[in-house]
Amino acid sequence: QVQLVESGGGLVQAGGSLRLSCAASGTIFSINDMNWYRQAPGKQRELVAAITRGGNTNYADSMKGRITISRDNAKNTVYLQMNNLKPEDTAVYYCKMEVKSSRWTGHLDRWGQGTQVTVSS
Repeated sequence: QVQLVESGGGLVQAGGSLRLSCAASGTIFSINDMNWYRQAPGKQRELVAAITRGGNTNYADSMKGRITISRDNAKNTVYLQMNNLKPEDTAVYYCKMEVKSSRWTGHLDRWGQGTQVTVSS
């Protein structure tokens, strides 16, 4: 069993900052990619940021320059630092990890429950 628990969401004024965290727990052998997605009301879920096990990163154009994804492999945790937030960034933010639970299994996608980010104008 693997669980992902997110934290750090909340209400912030435009121009403000938030730092999201997502920690994985349970039976974990290794974790490959760690990602952050978001889903605004009435819209499809979209990839915001990704980081490989080796630390290579990729960002959505809509947030590039305003966000930084990082990870702590020892803690099985991924972070998303968001700066200069805009009202259009309002969404539920989800983390996803590719988790391998033993040396005999493949990597499976695991999702967090989501954390609400609301940016007021």
